[in-house]
Order: sequence, then C-alpha cells, then structure tokens
Amino acid sequence: MDIYSILTLIGGLAFFLYGISIMSSGLEKIAGSKLEKLLKKMTSNPFKGLLLGCGITAVIQSSSAVTVMLIGLVNSGLMDLSQTIGVIIGTNIGTTITAWILSLTGIQESASFVLKMLKPESFTPLLAFIGVCMIMSAKSNRKKSIGSVMVGFAILMSGMGLMASSMTPLAEQEGFRNAMIAFTNPFLGFIVGALLTMVIQSSSASVGILQALTLVGGVSWGVAIPIVLGQNLGTCISAVLASIGVGTNAKRVAGVHVIFNTLGACILLPAFYLLHMIFKFKFVSMDVSPAGVALIHTMYNVMTAALLFNFIKLIEKLAVKLVPDSKKSSEDKVFLDERLLAAPSVAISECFAKTVAMAEVVRYNFITSTKMLKSFHRKKVDDIVENETIIDTYEDKLASFLLKLSGRELTEEDNNKLSQLLLAIGDYERIGDHASHILKFAEKLHEYETKFSEEAVEEIKTIVNAVCEIFDMTLECYKTDNLDLAQKIEPLEAVIKKGVRRAKNNHIQRLKTGQCSAERSFIFSDLLNDLRRIAAHCGNVATSVIQLHDSTINKHEYNHRNKDEDLEFKNRYKDYKSRYKVVKKDKDTITAV
Repeated sequence: MDIYSILTLIGGLAFFLYGISIMSSGLEKIAGSKLEKLLKKMTSNPFKGLLLGCGITAVIQSSSAVTVMLIGLVNSGLMDLSQTIGVIIGTNIGTTITAWILSLTGIQESASFVLKMLKPESFTPLLAFIGVCMIMSAKSNRKKSIGSVMVGFAILMSGMGLMASSMTPLAEQEGFRNAMIAFTNPFLGFIVGALLTMVIQSSSASVGILQALTLVGGVSWGVAIPIVLGQNLGTCISAVLASIGVGTNAKRVAGVHVIFNTLGACILLPAFYLLHMIFKFKFVSMDVSPAGVALIHTMYNVMTAALLFNFIKLIEKLAVKLVPDSKKSSEDKVFLDERLLAAPSVAISECFAKTVAMAEVVRYNFITSTKMLKSFHRKKVDDIVENETIIDTYEDKLASFLLKLSGRELTEEDNNKLSQLLLAIGDYERIGDHASHILKFAEKLHEYETKFSEEAVEEIKTIVNAVCEIFDMTLECYKTDNLDLAQKIEPLEAVIKKGVRRAKNNHIQRLKTGQCSAERSFIFSDLLNDLRRIAAHCGNVATSVIQLHDSTINKHEYNHRNKDEDLEFKNRYKDYKSRYKVVKKDKDTITAV
C-alpha cells in the first residue's frame, strides 16, 4: 500500500464523515416537529423508550447525536436517568441501519439488473444530480433538506468507494494477510476496533472502513466479529466526552452507554468462542462480506438488548455506583444545556416548555396581586417579589439561549417558532412587571388605610375579571397552539380597552367635581393602565399564535384591519361586552372615590 493509496483512504474517510454529517443534518431537519413529538412521548416505560431510541436514531442516523442530546436533556433537568436507559438501548439498534445501507457496495457485477441498480455506483450520480437541483431550485426548506440528504448520501457512498479502492492493493501484500491472521486473536481484534472508533468518533465510519476492507478479501468472520464488538464499545467515547463538565445525572447517562456496551461485549464475545470450541463453526474461517459485517453489527446489538433489557434497574444502579453523587448537588442542573443546540427542534421544544413554566409563574403573580387590592397579606408580598426575580431569570436565560439558537441552521418552521418564543417571553416578562406595579398599588392602599368607592371598585372588578379571563385564554391557546381560542382574544382585548376608557372618563368626572383625592386618583388611573397593557400583551401573544399558523399575516395589518366587516369578531365583541360592561356615569350620579 503506497502513499497514494493512503491519501486516497484519508480522502475517502473525509468524504464519508462529511457525507454522513450532511445526511444526518438534513434528516433531522426533515423530521423537525416529528422528532420533537417523539421526544415528548418519552416516558418511564423502558420498552417504549427502546422503540423511540431505535426510531430516532434510524431517522437522524447517529447514535452519538441522540446520546449527546439525552445528556443535554438530563443535565437541564428535563429528563430523569431512568427514562434514558431504554432509549440508549434503542439507539444501539437504530444505528445499525447505516451498516446495511453501506453493505450495498458488496453487490457483485455478476448480479441481476435489478440488484446492480441497487449498487451505489449505479444510482448515486443521479441521486447527487437530483439533490443539487433541489438545493438550487427548491423554494421550501423541506425540499432543500431532502436535496441535502441526497447529496450527503452520494458523498458518503463516494467516500466508501474511495476507501474500498485505496485498499485494493492490500489483497496482494503478504503483510496484510499476516495482519488478518493476527486479528484472529479476539482480544487484539476487539482492542483495534475500539481504538479505531475512539479516534474517528463514529461507529458508522469505523464499520464502513471494515466493510470496505472486506471487499478486498481475506477478512474472515472470525476477524470481523471481535472488531465489530470493539467498535460498539469505542462509540461510547462521544458520550464520555460530552459528559465532561455536566452534572452527576448527565454523567450517568454516559455511564449507562459504557456499561451497556461493556456488558454486551463481556457476555457475547466469550459466549461465541465457547460455542465455537464446542460446535466448531465452519463459517468462522470463511471470508465475510459487507452484508455479513452489517449482520454481525445488528445481531450483536439486538442480542445485547434482549439480554440486558430485563436488567435496566441493575444498569441504573451500576451507573450510580460508577458516578457517585456530586458534593455540589446544586450545580448538577443547568437551565438549558447548550448541547441541545445541536438538535434545534428539540431545543425549541424545551424552550417552549420553559416559557410555559415562566407564564405560570407570571399568572400566579398577576392573580395574587389583584386579590391583594381587596385583601392585603404581607406574606404574599414576599412570594410575588421572589417570583418576579424568577421571571426575570427565565427571560434572561431563555433570550440568551434563543439568540444562540438563532445562529444555527433552522428549518422555516423552527425559525417561526423561535421568533414566537422571543416575542412571547418578552410579553410575559412585561406582564410580570405590571403585576408588580399592581402589588405596589395594593401596598399603598393598605398603607393609606383607605378604599375606593363602591362604583370605582365595581369598575375595577369588572376590568380585572376580564383581564383574568384574557390571560387564562392566552396561556391556554399558547400552551395548546389553539388557533380558535387565539382568535377570541382580540375582541375581549377591545372590550377591555373600551372599559378602561370609560372607567377613566368616569374618574375624570369625579376629579372635576372634587369628589376624589389626587393621590388616590393616580393609583386608580395607573392601575387601569397596567390592566390595559396586560390585555395588550395577551393580544400580542395571541397574534403570534395566529402567525404561527399563517406566516404571511402581518401583525400591524391584522390588528388594524376593518373589523366592521368581520362578523365573527363583532359577535364575540358583543358577547364579551355584555359580560364585562363598564357603565358610563353622568356627572350627577358620580360618587366620591
């Protein structure tokens, strides 16, 4: 094997790794929200986790990516260690599909026309051409992603071809044949397989190299089996590296991956050679094909899963023993682990969950602060102040994370969701600020030991009830992505605005007749302003939900359209007006605040 063959091998490996990276990225974008939905279905049911892990890995073509994603989710406190074990077992099975795709290179020239058409050299040039055309001409991001998958697959298979051609001279070299004889030592083959995978950090790539080597001939089943088992252990290096600097439970995810593959190799490799000693398997000395390597890869992972699936609790205990509890337990969880940035759809899903949690805290502050206008409790003040700090933390960390995420390559759908999230966290944070203002008004009223007049109280009560309803509707439509509910918010916002204007006019009449003190009148006016602005922020959130369903909608044009022609809006407005009507008072009927 001369220097030119070595350079070709290196170039082929580079093509292979780049191709699988492009293909994996494209497949993840196509999966988009589907991947997000799959992850949301993860439960403590290990079998369901196994199926999900297998399915997700088959979709994005990378067990390492899924494991790193799990480490990020656990480190953020979004998943428990027990939930990940079934998924990790599934990823080991799902990743074997790559080897079956690569085994197509082993189709012989003497095969039938149909089989020859499945040979990569026959269809990848056409696939690459179609993919490039789609990338250059398609308008939708989804079609561009499909084109990227096609081009990535073509590059991957071209790299496989280069690696195979670079190894052709090895067939005639005595040193190669001697090396293959040496590799019949199971321990040596296992170590070489593990080290090769650790170096290139891709079991798919190391299995691909082995499959390319089998095309040369001289690689027996006895050589391939321990190498493949070693490759499965070597792939754990990605999880181990990803676990550096994370919390205890996240480190244990990597530990589970290592334990699973180590136990599998320690059980199956000795078991195979024990059976071979008894039954003298003839195929062990026969040459293996690329499909044979894929078969070893699949059988090993399926058999390991079958053997260890019933011992998931034991694996969890071993992981806990391997990675003991950290002394700094408070630092074990982070708000959102940056490893999630590698999977944008998952990251956006978790940002959405955090935003909903933030909105629930805002709701508590708003409801509690309005109740304090009527009945003041000093203990509740501390709760609201503490929650306001939590809300600000949510807003700061979510905004920072989303800005980093915006720098990634996103699908159109994910980009729209990201924009919605950035707007929503700003609106919820401002509602939290207005709730704090309302608390200050309640404190002043308590300090002055005075109350508003019955008429003023009724006006405030009516508007507060309307704002409570619009906030609850907003939160529900945001959580459930309910378009119909989102469309009901605008007419209620309009009713609240009109009610605030009328209450202010009534208030002005009281000021003119000298029936209201200036200091309490400021509280009354500012309180109404805060309630109106809360309703406006709710309207913003609702509009963002509507825009998510139709990205062509312009917010300014939508809010300023001719509502007289919108029959549905008019009917809803009429209904809300009958429920939350602020009665206009004549100056003769005004009583003091």
